[in-house]
Amino acid sequence: MVLCKTAAISWGTTVTLPPNYFLQTARLGFRPWSAGDLPLALALWGDANVTRFFGGPFSQEQTQKRLSSEIANLTAHRVQYWPLFLLADGDFVGCCGLRPYKPAEKIFELGFHLRPAHWRQGLADESARAVLAYAFESLDATAIFAGHHPKNHASQKALGKLGFHFTHEELYPPTGEMHLCYLLPRQR
Repeated sequence: MVLCKTAAISWGTTVTLPPNYFLQTARLGFRPWSAGDLPLALALWGDANVTRFFGGPFSQEQTQKRLSSEIANLTAHRVQYWPLFLLADGDFVGCCGLRPYKPAEKIFELGFHLRPAHWRQGLADESARAVLAYAFESLDATAIFAGHHPKNHASQKALGKLGFHFTHEELYPPTGEMHLCYLLPRQR
Protein backbone atom coordinates (compact mmCIF):
# COMPACT_ATOMS: atom_id res chain seq x y z
CA MET A 1 0.00 0.00 0.00
CA VAL A 2 1.45 3.37 -1.00
CA LEU A 3 0.14 6.27 1.00
CA CYS A 4 0.46 9.41 -1.10
CA LYS A 5 -1.54 12.50 -1.77
CA THR A 6 -2.16 13.97 -5.18
CA ALA A 7 -2.25 17.65 -5.99
CA ALA A 8 -3.34 19.53 -9.07
CA ILE A 9 -0.86 22.07 -10.32
CA SER A 10 -1.25 24.60 -13.12
CA TRP A 11 -2.52 23.49 -16.57
CA GLY A 12 -4.37 20.47 -15.14
CA THR A 13 -1.26 18.43 -14.33
CA THR A 14 -1.45 16.12 -11.31
CA VAL A 15 1.60 15.14 -9.28
CA THR A 16 1.96 12.66 -6.45
CA LEU A 17 3.17 14.11 -3.17
CA PRO A 18 4.86 11.95 -0.54
CA PRO A 19 3.11 11.48 2.82
CA ASN A 20 3.80 14.06 5.49
CA TYR A 21 6.41 12.29 7.59
CA PHE A 22 7.49 14.24 10.65
CA LEU A 23 10.51 11.97 11.16
CA GLN A 24 12.57 9.95 8.68
CA THR A 25 15.48 7.54 8.68
CA ALA A 26 17.38 6.23 5.67
CA ARG A 27 14.57 3.73 4.97
CA LEU A 28 11.57 4.73 7.09
CA GLY A 29 9.01 7.49 7.43
CA PHE A 30 7.05 8.18 10.64
CA ARG A 31 3.66 9.87 10.77
CA PRO A 32 0.93 10.17 13.41
CA TRP A 33 -1.92 7.67 13.66
CA SER A 34 -5.32 8.96 12.61
CA ALA A 35 -8.86 7.67 13.19
CA GLY A 36 -8.92 6.34 9.61
CA ASP A 37 -5.97 4.03 10.26
CA LEU A 38 -7.99 1.18 11.78
CA PRO A 39 -7.19 -1.18 8.85
CA LEU A 40 -3.45 -0.62 9.40
CA ALA A 41 -3.83 -1.03 13.16
CA LEU A 42 -5.73 -4.30 12.65
CA ALA A 43 -3.05 -5.59 10.28
CA LEU A 44 -0.52 -4.99 13.04
CA TRP A 45 -2.20 -5.59 16.40
CA GLY A 46 -4.58 -8.23 15.08
CA ASP A 47 -1.62 -10.38 14.01
CA ALA A 48 -0.84 -13.19 16.48
CA ASN A 49 2.83 -13.25 15.42
CA VAL A 50 3.26 -9.55 16.17
CA THR A 51 1.40 -9.53 19.48
CA ARG A 52 2.21 -12.91 21.04
CA PHE A 53 4.57 -11.34 23.60
CA PHE A 54 2.30 -8.52 24.74
CA GLY A 55 -1.15 -10.01 25.13
CA GLY A 56 -2.60 -10.27 21.62
CA PRO A 57 -3.82 -10.79 19.08
CA PHE A 58 -6.35 -8.06 19.63
CA SER A 59 -9.94 -7.97 18.40
CA GLN A 60 -11.26 -5.13 16.26
CA GLU A 61 -12.76 -3.52 19.37
CA GLN A 62 -9.50 -3.86 21.33
CA THR A 63 -7.52 -2.53 18.37
CA GLN A 64 -9.86 0.46 18.06
CA LYS A 65 -9.28 1.24 21.76
CA ARG A 66 -5.53 0.90 21.26
CA LEU A 67 -5.64 3.21 18.24
CA SER A 68 -7.71 5.75 20.17
CA SER A 69 -5.19 5.58 23.02
CA GLU A 70 -2.32 6.28 20.62
CA ILE A 71 -4.15 9.30 19.22
CA ALA A 72 -4.91 10.54 22.76
CA ASN A 73 -1.25 10.14 23.77
CA LEU A 74 -0.19 12.39 20.90
CA THR A 75 -2.67 15.06 21.97
CA ALA A 76 -1.84 14.87 25.68
CA HIS A 77 1.88 14.03 25.65
CA ARG A 78 3.17 14.71 22.09
CA VAL A 79 4.13 11.02 21.70
CA GLN A 80 2.70 7.76 20.40
CA TYR A 81 3.86 4.50 18.85
CA TRP A 82 3.94 6.14 15.39
CA PRO A 83 3.16 4.09 12.28
CA LEU A 84 6.19 3.36 10.08
CA PHE A 85 6.35 3.15 6.30
CA LEU A 86 9.12 2.21 3.89
CA LEU A 87 10.23 5.31 2.02
CA ALA A 88 10.94 3.24 -1.09
CA ASP A 89 7.39 2.02 -1.66
CA GLY A 90 5.16 3.21 1.21
CA ASP A 91 4.68 -0.31 2.60
CA PHE A 92 3.34 -0.33 6.17
CA VAL A 93 6.10 -1.71 8.42
CA GLY A 94 4.56 -1.42 11.89
CA CYS A 95 5.06 1.16 14.61
CA CYS A 96 7.77 2.56 16.83
CA GLY A 97 7.57 5.33 19.34
CA LEU A 98 7.07 6.49 22.86
CA ARG A 99 4.48 6.48 25.62
CA PRO A 100 4.51 8.44 28.85
CA TYR A 101 6.08 6.31 31.59
CA LYS A 102 6.92 8.78 34.35
CA PRO A 103 5.86 12.11 32.84
CA ALA A 104 6.79 14.21 35.88
CA GLU A 105 10.37 12.94 35.52
CA LYS A 106 10.38 13.19 31.68
CA ILE A 107 10.82 9.43 31.33
CA PHE A 108 9.15 7.85 28.31
CA GLU A 109 8.65 4.22 27.34
CA LEU A 110 10.05 2.99 24.01
CA GLY A 111 8.16 0.39 22.01
CA PHE A 112 8.26 -1.12 18.55
CA HIS A 113 5.96 -3.60 16.83
CA LEU A 114 6.91 -4.74 13.34
CA ARG A 115 4.95 -6.83 10.86
CA PRO A 116 6.60 -10.23 10.18
CA ALA A 117 7.51 -9.37 6.57
CA HIS A 118 9.84 -6.71 7.99
CA TRP A 119 11.59 -8.73 10.70
CA ARG A 120 15.36 -9.34 10.63
CA GLN A 121 16.12 -6.33 8.43
CA GLY A 122 17.42 -3.95 11.10
CA LEU A 123 14.26 -1.83 10.98
CA ALA A 124 13.52 -2.08 14.72
CA ASP A 125 16.99 -0.77 15.51
CA GLU A 126 16.81 1.92 12.82
CA SER A 127 13.42 3.18 13.93
CA ALA A 128 14.27 3.01 17.65
CA ARG A 129 17.46 5.05 17.17
CA ALA A 130 15.44 7.79 15.45
CA VAL A 131 12.85 7.76 18.23
CA LEU A 132 15.54 7.90 20.93
CA ALA A 133 17.16 10.90 19.25
CA TYR A 134 13.75 12.56 19.01
CA ALA A 135 13.05 11.87 22.71
CA PHE A 136 16.33 13.31 23.94
CA GLU A 137 16.59 16.22 21.50
CA SER A 138 12.98 17.34 21.01
CA LEU A 139 11.28 16.22 24.23
CA ASP A 140 14.23 16.74 26.59
CA ALA A 141 13.69 13.26 28.04
CA THR A 142 15.83 12.38 31.05
CA ALA A 143 15.64 8.63 30.37
CA ILE A 144 13.85 6.03 28.30
CA PHE A 145 12.28 2.90 29.79
CA ALA A 146 11.67 -0.32 27.83
CA GLY A 147 10.44 -3.76 28.71
CA HIS A 148 9.82 -7.10 27.03
CA HIS A 149 8.47 -10.60 27.58
CA PRO A 150 11.17 -12.96 28.93
CA LYS A 151 10.96 -15.14 25.79
CA ASN A 152 11.25 -12.23 23.37
CA HIS A 153 14.94 -12.64 22.60
CA ALA A 154 14.80 -10.36 19.55
CA SER A 155 13.67 -7.40 21.68
CA GLN A 156 16.28 -8.24 24.32
CA LYS A 157 19.00 -8.19 21.68
CA ALA A 158 17.70 -4.95 20.13
CA LEU A 159 17.60 -3.16 23.50
CA GLY A 160 21.16 -4.28 24.25
CA LYS A 161 22.37 -2.89 20.92
CA LEU A 162 20.62 0.39 21.69
CA GLY A 163 22.50 0.74 25.00
CA PHE A 164 19.70 -0.08 27.48
CA HIS A 165 20.67 -1.57 30.85
CA PHE A 166 18.59 -4.14 32.72
CA THR A 167 17.06 -2.70 35.91
CA HIS A 168 14.39 -5.10 37.19
CA GLU A 169 11.55 -7.51 36.46
CA GLU A 170 7.95 -6.31 36.58
CA LEU A 171 4.59 -8.04 36.27
CA TYR A 172 2.92 -7.19 32.98
CA PRO A 173 -0.80 -7.86 33.56
CA PRO A 174 -1.83 -8.50 29.91
CA THR A 175 0.49 -11.55 29.77
CA GLY A 176 0.58 -12.46 33.47
CA GLU A 177 4.37 -12.76 33.12
CA MET A 178 7.28 -11.01 34.76
CA HIS A 179 8.75 -8.85 31.98
CA LEU A 180 12.36 -7.73 31.86
CA CYS A 181 12.77 -3.96 32.28
CA TYR A 182 15.53 -1.63 31.11
CA LEU A 183 16.53 2.01 31.28
CA LEU A 184 18.56 4.23 29.00
CA PRO A 185 19.52 7.49 30.75
CA ARG A 186 20.19 10.66 28.82
CA GLN A 187 23.87 11.09 28.04
CA ARG A 188 24.84 14.61 29.14
